[in-house]
Amino acid sequence: MIRVCIAGATGWAGSELARAVGKAEDLALVSAVSRTHAGQTLGHVLNEPGLATPIFASVADALGVPCDVVVEYTRPERAKAHILTALEHRCHVVVGTSGLGEDDFADIEVVARERQRAVLACGNFALTVVLLQRFAEAAARLIPQWEIIDYANDDKRDAPSGTARELAARLSRVRQPMPTVPLDQTVGPREARGATLAGSQVHSVRLPGYVIGAEVIFGMPDQRLTIRHDSGTSARPYVDGALLAIRKVSMLTGVHRGLDAVLDLG
Repeated sequence: MIRVCIAGATGWAGSELARAVGKAEDLALVSAVSRTHAGQTLGHVLNEPGLATPIFASVADALGVPCDVVVEYTRPERAKAHILTALEHRCHVVVGTSGLGEDDFADIEVVARERQRAVLACGNFALTVVLLQRFAEAAARLIPQWEIIDYANDDKRDAPSGTARELAARLSRVRQPMPTVPLDQTVGPREARGATLAGSQVHSVRLPGYVIGAEVIFGMPDQRLTIRHDSGTSARPYVDGALLAIRKVSMLTGVHRGLDAVLDLG
């Protein structure tokens, strides 16, 4: 039985995951974190009578209950501290929160290695995103120019999204893009070309009508390849991937990016 703590268990994605963990025969949801609902039980807040899981105001308090895996599903400004606290308590960590940068992951890697624990950070747990990343890596080996577009609802504060950050990082390990006009030779506002992230140009769209989406466009003379993921309005596409991450994270050590770290995709 894997003992699980979910930070952000009453949120949009965290609540769906909490319900799924509560129903899994091989997982035990031993604690939850929500500052708003601290002191209550998760079953009361989510209207799930079978969930007697206590809710705490902080990760440190929640880890007073013995735990194997902490799921971080809160906010970008809190995520790093939560991850480090979990590692200090010798827990493995699954990260669904976006907004962490390369420097953050470098710091987390040091602590994870010291504690001989794993952090599996997934910008997106959906299988279609895993495939987008894999297909994009294959395309980057053959096509030297691309740009990334990151879509989300108007209330998403972090930009680029974790999905876009992860994609840019993975493409940078394949090669650096080779734009025809170097960015420092741009005529007009430099910002019009987007943000440079791990070498890729990333454009973040924040508008009503979007949930979460990611698109990478590859261009060659007289031809173009577009690979795109769009999510629906429910959090269900992320649950199965998160459950897999919880079950497999203990097989790893250190920081790993992307769900395919625990998938056999050949």
